[in-house]
Amino acid sequence: MNISKWIFTILIVSLLKPQISIGVSDLSKEFLDFAKKDEVFDWMVGIRRKIHENPELGYEEFETSKVIREELDKLGISYKHPIAGTGVVGFIGSGEPPFVGLRADMDALSMQEMVEWNHKSKVPGKMHACGHDGHVTMLLGAAKILKKHSHLLKGTVVLVFQPAEEGGGGAKQVVDSGSLENVKAIFGLHVSPGHPVGQVFSRSGAILAGSGSFEAIITGKGGHAAIPQHSIDPILAASNVVVSLQHLVSREADPLDSQVVTVAKFHGGGAFNVIPDSVTIGGTFRAFSKGSFTQLRERIEEVIIAQATVHRCNATVEFSTKAKPFFPATINDKGLHGHFQKVAGDVLGVENVKEMPPFMGAEDFSFYQEVMPGYFYFIGMKNEKNGNPASLHSPFFELNEDVLPYGAAMQSALAVTYLENQHPGTPASRDRDEL
Repeated sequence: MNISKWIFTILIVSLLKPQISIGVSDLSKEFLDFAKKDEVFDWMVGIRRKIHENPELGYEEFETSKVIREELDKLGISYKHPIAGTGVVGFIGSGEPPFVGLRADMDALSMQEMVEWNHKSKVPGKMHACGHDGHVTMLLGAAKILKKHSHLLKGTVVLVFQPAEEGGGGAKQVVDSGSLENVKAIFGLHVSPGHPVGQVFSRSGAILAGSGSFEAIITGKGGHAAIPQHSIDPILAASNVVVSLQHLVSREADPLDSQVVTVAKFHGGGAFNVIPDSVTIGGTFRAFSKGSFTQLRERIEEVIIAQATVHRCNATVEFSTKAKPFFPATINDKGLHGHFQKVAGDVLGVENVKEMPPFMGAEDFSFYQEVMPGYFYFIGMKNEKNGNPASLHSPFFELNEDVLPYGAAMQSALAVTYLENQHPGTPASRDRDEL
């Protein structure tokens, strides 16, 4: 082949072949611009509202799963279903290593929506009050972006649509299913109503606490309230239990080691003049380190039983079950933190990438971090119109749909650049000295 034909061939190939040499920063901005296009934004809003109108509780997300699979079919994205009951795991890219995961939770909460608008929940007593409808929509938006730019993927992006985050430990079920065995890292996000749209918040290391729940039945002897000497009062015993449990943090925990014990349930009696036979109390406990978490669990049981005995009652204590397991602490991988900061700076601008302090909330995203490097972050959705937005888990919670393009662009950019930078044989760091 003479030199002129060789040059001509190179020119034709360069014109026809997708340009994969585009700068990472420019590519990230391109993702956000694409997600903000009217047709893409309107598509995401339509999906989000459809899911919001039909909220489903953990492991019951059948219609939500159906919507996800229909959209993946339209995009030409392959997937596996069912995973962990109602979950869906999709695949975009070469189908070859390395694999990187993006996760969205699907379930709603058991509460009545109090916001009056055209797309209010149609299911009495159920509501998307934690933004999971938005999380699913943003991951589908990321899927659309990634499909359009699939020629840039130097590996495979795994889309994890997970059931039952709200206490059901759906992430653990996904992990146990073996669906993510080859995934080298995973990213997840959560909307934040109190932070501005276009900003993200996270940190390296522990960001969310480990969480457990407990329930105790304190049994005495019921009788007439006017003659308490003939009864053994479980309400008095339970009241002292509640007070004593508060001392575990205030008098036994290191003040520099954040811990929480909260009794949030107290059921006993049904009449003003009858001492009941028993009282049921329940609550949650939180800690960042495995040692503190274990100590809290042991001491909660000891205090409940001992205080019940002091008041001549018996007590039984149950902790988290298979249906509602302990959540480990959410600990962000140090290596992925640097990756997140770089990508977020490219997508949103470095001034919109914020460091946040640890938070005592809990997330079952931590189950993924038990088996692979993972990174979890918050994305702001507050605008000027909603000056004092309702918090997560409030019946007045409203999701600002302007956040959807930002979440879609962030997730897709994190995945593409991770695959771009991933070098076989050099895994991300694994700091697991905490829970």
